[in-house]
Amino acid sequence: MLELSEIWVYPVKSLGGISLQEAQVTDRGLELDRRWLLVDDSGRFLSQREYPELALFSPDIVDGFLRITHRVSMEFVDIELHPVFSDANSKIEVTVWDDTIDAFEVSPNTSKWFSKFLGFSVRLVYMPEESERKLDPDYAISGDEINSFSDAYPFLIIGQASLDDLNGRMEVRVPMNRFRPNFVFTNGEAFEEDNWRGFKIGNVSFVGVKPCDRCVMTTVDQEKGVISGKDPLKTLAKYRNFGNKVLFGQNLIGLGVGTVKVGDSVRVLSFKK
Repeated sequence: MLELSEIWVYPVKSLGGISLQEAQVTDRGLELDRRWLLVDDSGRFLSQREYPELALFSPDIVDGFLRITHRVSMEFVDIELHPVFSDANSKIEVTVWDDTIDAFEVSPNTSKWFSKFLGFSVRLVYMPEESERKLDPDYAISGDEINSFSDAYPFLIIGQASLDDLNGRMEVRVPMNRFRPNFVFTNGEAFEEDNWRGFKIGNVSFVGVKPCDRCVMTTVDQEKGVISGKDPLKTLAKYRNFGNKVLFGQNLIGLGVGTVKVGDSVRVLSFKK
């Protein structure tokens, strides 16, 4: 039986993740997942692709707040988990790839805190409920699906067997956090998730829509915040290259809301044609 073994959320896009035992599935991804974003002065999103040091910021939930700790200085900042913004002046337009999204700056002081460590001016923004970022219509199911600040899709799943297969081909093993999944499952075959269409985690339904195209971000050591070499991307490119895209993991759309828990069964209902 396939079993959900890990659940991850990444509250601030491209910062560290939080491992959970259970999570709420919402209409735009897991609750808290990528609802915050760091942007430059032009409103463009920041990513570990250009700034690997973003990995040095670790999130946690402490006393009802989202706490971000800089792991070198050990300084931290606390952010409200469910902020309410009454000042329209804090509303700005931000861009993630080709999408323009309405967001609110969390606070000038919080933005200054991040700017201090990064060495240039940035703002931390939040996606409110009224911002509805539509999915690519080529992969949407109903056409009404929305997303958070994640690159393109609300969820990502990877089988532990897929990572084991990759690590068996490399001299230095890499952890799963290089690939930033929301869900990890065990007891399956390597890369079987590529072919899933409809499936359930516990009682919540999902659809596999598109394998995940990998980039240089997989080469960032998530503990040190530096690019560690050409692997695992170099090794993946030797056997997971499809149409000049290196694929690892499956992007998902949810078909409802509910709770998923580590230990839930993963039941595949249909496969891609």
